[in-house]
Amino acid sequence: MVATKKYTYGLGRRKAATARARLYKGKGEITINDKPALEYLSGNKAYLAEITDPLALTQKQKDYDITIVVKGGGLAGQVDAIKLAISKAIITESPDLRPVLKKAGSLKRDPREKERKKYGLRSARRREQFSKR
Repeated sequence: MVATKKYTYGLGRRKAATARARLYKGKGEITINDKPALEYLSGNKAYLAEITDPLALTQKQKDYDITIVVKGGGLAGQVDAIKLAISKAIITESPDLRPVLKKAGSLKRDPREKERKKYGLRSARRREQFSKR
């Protein structure tokens, strides 16, 4: 029989990226798609700081081990999706931290999406260059 660890789950989305975060009781390790977070983010410490923002706001950096599965989009969209997923998971664990994260804007999903290309145009809004002659 396999012993399962108890975790808290959060889902975040941004543009075409979807992130699923699981928070386990632990000592602060973050794993993204089975890689250490800094390795997955190509050594970009600014992105790592943005991901750990919800943990820093609630003073829980060393309380959880986090595993994240993220798909789709680019790295910036994935980082925003991960941040939202971690925030939602923290709130599921302890609802009393909701006002802190809400005030910081960590619970709001950014609704902007890529606009589709329309027929007769070069891209979503760009037209062909006008020629008088």
